[in-house]
Amino acid sequence: MTNLLIHSMSEFSPLIGPALERAQVQHVAEIGSEFGGMSRFLADHCGAAGGKLTCIDPSPKDAFTDWVSAHDHVEHVALPSLEAFDQLSDVDAWVIDGDHNYYTVSRELEAAAAIAQRDGTPFLAFLHDVGWPAARRDMYYAPDRIPEEYRHPYSFEDGVHIDLAELVPNGGMRGMGQYALALHSGGPRNGVLTAVEDFLATAEQSGRQLVYAHVPAVFGLGVIIDAEAEWADDLAGIFVPFHDSPLLASLEVNRLRNYAKVIEWQDCAA
Repeated sequence: MTNLLIHSMSEFSPLIGPALERAQVQHVAEIGSEFGGMSRFLADHCGAAGGKLTCIDPSPKDAFTDWVSAHDHVEHVALPSLEAFDQLSDVDAWVIDGDHNYYTVSRELEAAAAIAQRDGTPFLAFLHDVGWPAARRDMYYAPDRIPEEYRHPYSFEDGVHIDLAELVPNGGMRGMGQYALALHSGGPRNGVLTAVEDFLATAEQSGRQLVYAHVPAVFGLGVIIDAEAEWADDLAGIFVPFHDSPLLASLEVNRLRNYAKVIEWQDCAA
């Protein structure tokens, strides 16, 4: 079933690659590695730029850890992201694709922005899953790590469908025990895009000039750019043609509806 679903952040490499080059990025911090599909692409860039890649993931797959050991310019920090920031400095770009929930993402953004401000580095962040289903619905790999006041009621068994607000009992697109989904979507402090929007609003209130681009494909790519960086216009030129594209959004909805039908057929067969 997973072979039918395009889901990796690496699908955005034709956009992210030129952005890293124009921003002269040398040190990338990647939050969430799993199999290392995006990590390999980032490592190639950092190696060519004479820099390094720091991957933060408490429990990646074995194939990833084997790959890291073969690359001197790649470091693996085996901690949850919110426990790893004390070890980071001089990061040129952040790639955030870890635990897709409001509490985690909002604090990852706050910590990353604080490090950039401390080190005098323009802020640049790429975030995955800013689209459906995690845009307005929390996902939890480890619910116990989320403070109770931020944790919504959740299910490890039920799944989501692009046309339904409620979860599908033992059906739909689901984590099969690997992650949980909030029982409801929308509302305050729920979802990755909500976390991004609240972060941007707080930054604006504090006088920080940040620009946001939203690519509505492959579960959504969000890009936060420091508007005062000398390369800001160059990066905007890369992402503006895709920002909130109605064509891409329509194709994404169609893709997800087709995949939902495949899951339905497979569940019926099982």
